[in-house]
Amino acid sequence: MSQEATMPIEVRPVAAGEFFPWHAVYTGYGEFYEAPLHDEKAVLVWSWIIDDAHELECLVAVDDEGSLVGVAHYRSFSRPLDGSKGIYIDDLFVLPEARKQGIGRALIEGVAEVGRARKASILRWITAKDNEAARALYDQVAEKTKWVTYDKAL
Repeated sequence: MSQEATMPIEVRPVAAGEFFPWHAVYTGYGEFYEAPLHDEKAVLVWSWIIDDAHELECLVAVDDEGSLVGVAHYRSFSRPLDGSKGIYIDDLFVLPEARKQGIGRALIEGVAEVGRARKASILRWITAKDNEAARALYDQVAEKTKWVTYDKAL
């Protein structure tokens, strides 16, 4: 059973005019992972989000006062062996002062709804091994896989 209290929250696609509120939340994500969000990178990522031809999309969580309190960046990916498409969450972040209120869960479910509408077969994401707070939620809403992730710098 979840220990989260819930607050009125709206999960919806980010609007083209919401660069600065999005930037404020995404900057917090960069700080959390000790990867500062420099202006050039922020503008580039934003240009991807608002470009309908680009694969990256963004849902935001908005509180009852209209403030953005969370973001989820996601994209489709092919699953050749399964013969299907999946949805991959690249970034999921809720402002620290808004945590433990069901917002992370609502963002995951919002992306899952997108996936269901697109007939995707799976929703997938990764997190840091030591991110215990996030993992407590993820263990409730999804299955931890047996796969190990590798990165090779190019």
